[in-house]
Amino acid sequence: MTPSPCPPISDADWPTEIADLRDDFAGALNVYRTMAHHPALLNAWAPLRQHVVKENALGPELTEVVILRASLRMESSYEWAHHVSRALALGFSEARINAIREMPDGVDGLIVSAVNALFDQRMLSPEQEAKLADAIGRKAVIDLIAMVGFYTVLGYLLKTYHTPLDDNIQKEAEIMPALFSLAP
Repeated sequence: MTPSPCPPISDADWPTEIADLRDDFAGALNVYRTMAHHPALLNAWAPLRQHVVKENALGPELTEVVILRASLRMESSYEWAHHVSRALALGFSEARINAIREMPDGVDGLIVSAVNALFDQRMLSPEQEAKLADAIGRKAVIDLIAMVGFYTVLGYLLKTYHTPLDDNIQKEAEIMPALFSLAP
């Protein structure tokens, strides 16, 4: 494979104009170390990331369902592995994670269907949006739509630049390779 023109930036080469982000979220993950090649974008990305990932109306568990399904649909092995790790830390069972690969029951199934619709039809149908809004609230539906867009952009970056898994996730993946792999 050809070396990436944008490998994750080391601390020594970190851009000074975003030095504060290195000690915050951006220095912790290779995805943001890759994005640091464009400091203005990473700086603008930070507040949106805070809302989409941390302060959305879905809550931590449903957020992981959205991200896992979007990662699967993007075929983003980096995001899939990272969010399998996060889901496990939240108490997800292997069965729940594996169900997201297919079509789970309940609210997880509504979310998986919504992510599929966004990838396949580029929108939610009025009936699907109403059913989802009844189950999780309209703000959560809007956050779900934004989250799929957010993780699609990350998937494009990760895949284009062949961003490697972070070491701690790679170690987890070696222990449970089937769960951490995109392949079923």
